[in-house]
Amino acid sequence: GADLHRANLDGANLEGSSLRKANLDGANLEGTNLEGTNLEGTNLEGANLTDANLAGFDLWGDNLIGAKLLNTNLANAILTGATMPDGTIHD
Repeated sequence: GADLHRANLDGANLEGSSLRKANLDGANLEGTNLEGTNLEGTNLEGANLTDANLAGFDLWGDNLIGAKLLNTNLANAILTGATMPDGTIHD
C-alpha cells in the first residue's frame, strides 16, 4: 500500500519486492527491474513502464489507464480484470 505517486524509479532494482496495492500513479519505472515483484491491485495509472519487464506478472485488477507500455515485456502476464491504457478492461 505504499504511496509512490510520481516517484522517479528509473532503472531501479525492485526485484522480489511487494508493491501490492501501491499507488504508482504517474511514476517513472522506465527500465526498472520488477522481476518477482508483487503488483497485485497496484495503481499504475499514467506510469511510464517503457522497457520494463512484466513477463509472467499477475496484473489482475491493476489500473493501467494512460500507462506507457512501449517495449514493455508482457509475455505470459495475467491481465484478466486489468484496466488497460485505453480504459478497456481486459477479459
